[in-house]
Amino acid sequence: MEPIRVLLADDEEELVVTLAERLEIRGFVAEWVTTVEAACAILRDKAYDVAVLDVKLPGMSGLDLKRKMARIAPELKFIFMTGHGSADSFNECAAEAGESYFLMKPINIDVLVQKIRQVTGGSVK
Repeated sequence: MEPIRVLLADDEEELVVTLAERLEIRGFVAEWVTTVEAACAILRDKAYDVAVLDVKLPGMSGLDLKRKMARIAPELKFIFMTGHGSADSFNECAAEAGESYFLMKPINIDVLVQKIRQVTGGSVK
């Protein structure tokens, strides 16, 4: 069985580096980017099963990035994370990704792993 491939996009480099390392320890293939441009560029070159996006990115919201990425890779699944727990952000992301795929920072790695497995069906096809 192939490992689940995860793309993490957050402007907090220390956070995405740490999450990627922790996911790899758990058997995932995890890569990270810190900009909207890098997220779209890497997605054109590589295939991922799920993208974990920060809701607030410089230059574009995580929701707008999701829409852009979905045009590049229609099969890609999404999980949102935020440190800004406003009701508006929650409602907007929940409508896009489902309430259970909206995580608050600090991210609990075990919860993230569970959500990744749920959204991908546990393994890649």
